[in-house]
Amino acid sequence: QVQLVESGGGLVQPGGSLRLSCTASGFTFSNFVMSWYRQAPGKQRELVATITTSAHSTWADSVKGRFTISRDNVKNTVYLQMNSLKPEDTAVYYCNARGTTIPRNNYWGQGTQVTVSS
Repeated sequence: QVQLVESGGGLVQPGGSLRLSCTASGFTFSNFVMSWYRQAPGKQRELVATITTSAHSTWADSVKGRFTISRDNVKNTVYLQMNSLKPEDTAVYYCNARGTTIPRNNYWGQGTQVTVSS
């Protein structure tokens, strides 16, 4: 059974930090590109950061320099370190796994709420 379980969300003040975790099971984690997406109320889901199977990372311009994505293939976990948080970072954050080999499966976590507010 495939599972992506996110944790680490919560309420934080502007300028604060949070670290999100997403632990995977039920598939070969090291063969999957891992990404974090977010969706704010009334907005479309957007890509935040991606890390490839070879640990190459990319970020959305809106979070570049503030967020870092990393992965631990032993723990089957991907992380999103979020620093200098802004109110506009408030959203539900979703973990995504995309396979690199056929059938290139695509999996989603259930989401974790991040609220940045004073």
